[in-house]
Amino acid sequence: MGEGGEKTLEELFRRLEEIVKNLESGSIPLQQALDEFEEGISIAKNISSLLEKAQKKVELLMKEKEDLIRSEPFKFFGEGGDRED
Repeated sequence: MGEGGEKTLEELFRRLEEIVKNLESGSIPLQQALDEFEEGISIAKNISSLLEKAQKKVELLMKEKEDLIRSEPFKFFGEGGDRED
């Protein structure tokens, strides 16, 4: 378990994989499938949140260390890119 009794990212992924296997098997009762699907959605949201927090922390640490990191929207060629065709 992580801080404050929260599950770690790895534990969340393992549980999500378990839920997916259960649902794909088709051998669980409908109500259990619905309950597990709902739990899976909740876990996926938690995973997304944890990954976003981790990304922001890495960006902040890199910016503090190097002061070189900056986020810009990706530009495809022909949308203000430098390459001429």
